[in-house]
Amino acid sequence: MASKKRVVVIGGGMAAARLAGQLSAAGALGAAGAEGTDGAAVDLTVVGEEPHAPYNRVLLAGVLAGRYAPGVIGLPAPPAARWLRGVRAVRLDRAERLVRCDDGSSLPYDTLVLATGSNPVLPPLRGLFPGCGHEPPRGVHPFRTLADCRALEAAVRPGVRAVVVGGGLLGVSAARALAGRGVRTVLAHQGEHLMERHLDARASALLRGHLEGLGVEVHTECRVRGLLTAGSAGEGAAGGGAVARGVELADGYRLEAELVVLACGVRPRTGLARAAGLEVRDGIVVDDELRTGDPRIHAAGDCAEHGGRVYGLAGAAQEQADALARVLLADNAVDNAVDNAVDSAAGGAAAGAGSPAYTGTRALTRLTLDPPPSGPGSALDLAAFGETVPRAGDDVVRLADATRSVYRKVVVRGDRLVGGILLGDLGTVGALARAWEDGEPLPSAPLLHLLTNDGGL
Repeated sequence: MASKKRVVVIGGGMAAARLAGQLSAAGALGAAGAEGTDGAAVDLTVVGEEPHAPYNRVLLAGVLAGRYAPGVIGLPAPPAARWLRGVRAVRLDRAERLVRCDDGSSLPYDTLVLATGSNPVLPPLRGLFPGCGHEPPRGVHPFRTLADCRALEAAVRPGVRAVVVGGGLLGVSAARALAGRGVRTVLAHQGEHLMERHLDARASALLRGHLEGLGVEVHTECRVRGLLTAGSAGEGAAGGGAVARGVELADGYRLEAELVVLACGVRPRTGLARAAGLEVRDGIVVDDELRTGDPRIHAAGDCAEHGGRVYGLAGAAQEQADALARVLLADNAVDNAVDNAVDSAAGGAAAGAGSPAYTGTRALTRLTLDPPPSGPGSALDLAAFGETVPRAGDDVVRLADATRSVYRKVVVRGDRLVGGILLGDLGTVGALARAWEDGEPLPSAPLLHLLTNDGGL
């Protein structure tokens, strides 16, 4: 019988919760000292900085909108795993195979998983850190964690003025949630149109119209260059005692507000890996077994870079966690595969036996902008997948109905569906997504059939 393997996961978010759940479902997380299924028992410790149980970040905008209580978005945390909450890993000792933590503890591991996630991008705004401090002025909030969400909730009341900086997926969600709470909301976006990573100009125009119909003032092609603040630069308070009073745009125009929400994207958290000498590009570089250059260390979720890509999406984090669970549960995966990798790779990325565990994620982005809990307004659904910008020679089919805020577009390359955008009516999204994910040749029917209610498939 194989001995119980010590697996330490750094990061208590969605990827860690999914990995723990998969190991638990496979019977690998038994009582202390017990063997798991087929001798593949795992002694799992999860180290997370946040004091909360893991939760679904995708639903944070719903919490801000008042649609969900914070407890509703919680994720299962298998009790057989050891969860260290409010603890930060500060250093990896690869030679001793130890994780050093800020509470003075050291955690030994046989296998280490970096699921450190990502940090919000804080734009280089004048006045963001007044007095050379480390905290922004009061009233300035990133929007990434449950703590961020709760801080915003505490400040929200009808009639308060807010500026949301960033018109991507997160910024649009935050602006919609604030407007639904009666906040006088301005959305400031540097790009030409909202959600340009996912939508084309026509779909974005419909989205903008929806937001404006709900009272959100939208500014595109505008850059916020600084914060307007008031108050002293005294010691002991967040932001040195300064209080946000709005933002200043690059053209000098000022938007007054009591709240400023920073939704400018995210950046992989790679500091621990970089300091430990692991390969880092945009994210922590991993192979098809989610393994880094150290065969005992894996990475998954927002911090991982696979095949030159960092996904930063919940779906990819879950698929990577599933693949990593398969690796850890394979016969002698935590023992023999590692030893073989050490012998053959001598510090290089290890390749496991059999077919690759993870070959990438075909990510479909979905967003539902629900109506406010009370009062006028309607929901708006959107979905985008694949390559939505056509190449020369691609076929493009569009259907639009501005009166119903409905827009559909698909991009076909040869006989393959390579991307699409659906807004307002997602009746065809299931069939289209399956055709795109499978990569099979499309039926020899008119392309317009792709946009019928059954996807023409």
